Amino acid sequence: MMAKGSSSFNAEEDAQKLRKAMKGLGTDEDAIIEIVTNRNLFQRQQIVTAYKSTIGRDLIGDLKSELSGNLERAIVAMMTPSTLYDVQELKNAMKGAGTNEGCLIEILASRTNQEIQRINETYKHQYGCTLEKDLVSDTSSKLRRVLVSLATGNRDESQYVDESLAQQDAECLYEAGENRWGTDEDNFIAILCSRNRNQLKKVFDDYQKRYKKDIAESIKSEMSGDLECALLAIVNCIRNKKAYFAERLYNSMKGLGTDDNTLIRIMVSRSEIDLIDIKAEFKRKYGKSLYSFIKGDTSGDYRKVLLHLCGGED
Repeated sequence: MMAKGSSSFNAEEDAQKLRKAMKGLGTDEDAIIEIVTNRNLFQRQQIVTAYKSTIGRDLIGDLKSELSGNLERAIVAMMTPSTLYDVQELKNAMKGAGTNEGCLIEILASRTNQEIQRINETYKHQYGCTLEKDLVSDTSSKLRRVLVSLATGNRDESQYVDESLAQQDAECLYEAGENRWGTDEDNFIAILCSRNRNQLKKVFDDYQKRYKKDIAESIKSEMSGDLECALLAIVNCIRNKKAYFAERLYNSMKGLGTDDNTLIRIMVSRSEIDLIDIKAEFKRKYGKSLYSFIKGDTSGDYRKVLLHLCGGED
C-alpha cells in the first residue's frame, strides 16, 4: 500500500527546508516532523537523494546529530528504506550484551519469503556476514533452530491444502507434545516453519477438533521462554497477522513504562502496509483506539510522529 504523501511534493524544496530546520543554533523539530510525517516512504527517499545532491550532506547523519532519543529513532526510521530498516533492527537486536529476542521473532515470523530474501541480501551487503551466522552465534539452541529456519525464507507460499497431510501433521504435533513425556520441539519447528498459511490453518482446525485443545494452548503448556514466544508468534501470524501486531502494540504500552523501540518499529514498518487494518484489530480487541492509547501512553515530540502515522482517532 503506497501512502498518499504530499500532492505538491518537491524533493529539493523539502531538502532545503530540512537543512534550514537544522542549521545554526537549535533545531526546529516541529518543521522536521511536519515534513517527514506528510511524505510517503518513496517521497522521503527522494528527499534523501536531493539533500545529498543539492546540499552535499548526508541527511540521515544530520538528523542523527540534531535529534535525540525517541524522536531521533522515529524520524530516522521513517527516512530509512523498509528492508534496510528491518536489517538494522535485526542487527541492533543482537548487538552488545544481551539479545532482544522479541524483535528477532517479530520480524522473522511476520515477513514474507520475498521480504526475508531481501533482508538476507541487504544484511550481507551491510555487515559483510550472513544473518544466519549472526543468529547462530547470538541465540540459544532451541530458539536458534526456529529463527534460522524462518530466516531461510523458504515457507511454502502456495494456496494448496492437502487434507490428509493436515491430519498427519495434527497427529504429529499431538504426539510430539501433549501425548508424550517431554516435548519433541523438532516436529513443531518443521511443521510450523514450512507449511503454507492455508495448510497450517487446516492443521490447527484438525488439531482442535481431534484433541479438543487449541494449538496455542498446547504450545503454552509444552514450551517455555523464547521458544514458546517464537512458536506462538508463528501461529498468531498465520491466523491473523494484523491481530498479532495489534497485540504487540498493546503489550508495548500496557503496564509501567513503554517499550518505545517495539512501538516505533511496528508503527513505522507497517505504516504503508497494513496499519489501517491493525488499528481496526486493536480497537476490536481492546475496546479503545490505538490513537487514544498512544496519546495517553507516550510523551515528548515523538508522540506527534506516532499520532500522525496513526492517521486519526478511528
